[in-house]
Formats: sequence, C-alpha cells, structure tokens
Amino acid sequence: MFRTFYVFLIIALFSFSSCGNREDKELAEWVEKGALIVDVRTPNEYEKRHFPGAVNIPIDSLPLRVDELGSKDKQIILYCQSGGRSLRAKTFLEEEGFSQVRDAGRIDRLFSAVSE
Repeated sequence: MFRTFYVFLIIALFSFSSCGNREDKELAEWVEKGALIVDVRTPNEYEKRHFPGAVNIPIDSLPLRVDELGSKDKQIILYCQSGGRSLRAKTFLEEEGFSQVRDAGRIDRLFSAVSE
C-alpha cells in the first residue's frame, strides 16, 4: 500500500515540475515576441531592480491605469516580488476582459525563464 502511495507521489512531483518548465518556456516565448511586461510592485521596489523593458504599474494603481495597457487581447506578463500582487493583478485584468495575461509570479522566476 505504501509503495503505491510513493509511486503516485513521485508521478505527481514530476508532473508539477514539468508544468513549471512548460510555463517558463511560454513566458520566454512571450517575452521574445514583445509581450507587455508589467511590474506591479511599488516604485521603490521597481527602482531597486526590475526586468528590462518592464513598465511599473503598482497593484494599487492598476484600476486607475488599466487603459495604459492597450488592447484587451495584447499579451501581458505580470510579476512582483513574491507572486501575491501579480496574481491579484491577473485576476483583476481577466475580470476586466483581458484574455492573454500570464502571471510570472516572482521577479526571479521571470529572469530565470528567459535565461534558460
């Protein structure tokens, strides 16, 4: 019984890791194609370090600045420091009708995805 459990556990772990790789490849492709990259952190966090070409629209300002994003079918990649704010931003944009939004989560993940 425990052997069956461990087999399922190992399969699940490999499945999750391959999903991350697939998502990272998609992020890299979107960056390469010129997706709009939005940093939803504070201006201070953005000044310290940001992804090249990213625009800074803090999560609290997003509802007031949503028109700056342009077309609702534009590819948009969101990131923040730990993933919470970018997830909130993704949810908001999808509720506003944006159809091509990806949440990179952490800034380090976005850097890692494009360097592979």
